[in-house]
Amino acid sequence: MGARTKTEARLRRKKRIMRRIRGTSEKPRLSVFRTSKHIYAQIIDDGSGKTLVDASSVSTEIREQISGRGGNKQGAAAVGELLAKRATERGITRVVFDRNGFLYHGRVKVLADAARAKGLTF
Repeated sequence: MGARTKTEARLRRKKRIMRRIRGTSEKPRLSVFRTSKHIYAQIIDDGSGKTLVDASSVSTEIREQISGRGGNKQGAAAVGELLAKRATERGITRVVFDRNGFLYHGRVKVLADAARAKGLTF
């Protein structure tokens, strides 16, 4: 029997994806999470279980740029750019993209494209 809700379906996709994706110290995992109002992204080293870099539409740096609306493509692009900027400052240029069960479409795709444009490779 299939999933009953959208959330259950996303979590099933996430479980299927996570079998193949692992972040290492050389190539950490870029994980994306979105809600209806905000979008969050973080770069994680799964070997040590630590978050190396994070950015979200809730942070004050981005709130000023997007005039309070983080749940749109403009907010996703700003989060992707800030995350890539912070990652390159820490010497991280290569990552593995984890869409967290969300479809690679809309805000998730815009965040990924913005991060790529600012120097992250995946």
